[in-house]
Amino acid sequence: MEWLWKLVEALVVKIFGLSMESRLGGSIHFFIYDVIKIFILLTVLIFSISYIQSFFPPERTRKILGRYKGITANTLAALLGTVTPFCSCSSIPLFIGFTSAGLPIGTTFSFLISSPLVDLASILLLASVFNWKIAIAYVVVGLVLAVIGGTIISKLKLEKYVESFVYSNKILEVDQGELTKKDRVDFALEQVADIIQKVWLYILIGVGIGAAIHNYIPEEIITALLGKDKWYSVLLATFVGVPMYADIFGTLPISEALVAKGVGVGTALSFMMGVTALSLPSIIMLKKVVKPKLLFTFIGIVVLGIIIIGYTFNIFGHIFI
Repeated sequence: MEWLWKLVEALVVKIFGLSMESRLGGSIHFFIYDVIKIFILLTVLIFSISYIQSFFPPERTRKILGRYKGITANTLAALLGTVTPFCSCSSIPLFIGFTSAGLPIGTTFSFLISSPLVDLASILLLASVFNWKIAIAYVVVGLVLAVIGGTIISKLKLEKYVESFVYSNKILEVDQGELTKKDRVDFALEQVADIIQKVWLYILIGVGIGAAIHNYIPEEIITALLGKDKWYSVLLATFVGVPMYADIFGTLPISEALVAKGVGVGTALSFMMGVTALSLPSIIMLKKVVKPKLLFTFIGIVVLGIIIIGYTFNIFGHIFI
């Protein structure tokens, strides 16, 4: 969006009378440009994704997944997660519904990992912030993590660690009928309004933190803590990200600023994946429906996968930049 960059630059220089070379001018430009860019992309992308999603309501998704078993089911669940962009918390009711409907828990967990971690909007936003190589690689490793995670849980035979009430919670079968084009457009517009209402504050906070990192925190401090040469940077980024609650739209500006300061791509992506795939509220909610052994197995698999992905991106980061 070069036109937007120049427009905001003119605003900062001519209207605000600030130099782009100054910290304040650079921070204001970063903040205004990224906020407008993300909201434009978000509006267009969520509308498009929601229109597609209208063809895959939870009940239809459950029926599709119910036809397959084994790694095929895990793979399909991970792929369906990309077109059903639920956050880590909203995926929990789907876990209950899918499991009570008789789907293997491994298949359900593949969906549970993929849905908040990888969606079409995040792919395009990643490409706009970094590049298409990183965006495509992120999607691939996210799907691989979802498939492997669900497969491991299936092999471990952990069904007995799901709370008994989940299996007795029957889904109400509803005939949704054939939606018209207007129905789908209305649904997409409602989703745009609903999602923006939920994430706007996280976007402002994320962009604000990104602007501060980009212009006020010295590069020496950032690289001293999370530099490419620090063996623990991925571990630190992952464990800092996991307890947080946000989505990719709020964490992308932070990751962008970290990479600009010399932080490895893998470290920045580990932070982003930790925030989106796992969050304290979602873990608390999941604790209500599964027993500790299954909960910690799920957390351990996802955290370990994120760490491996982070180190892999750092080692081969030169390929993607």
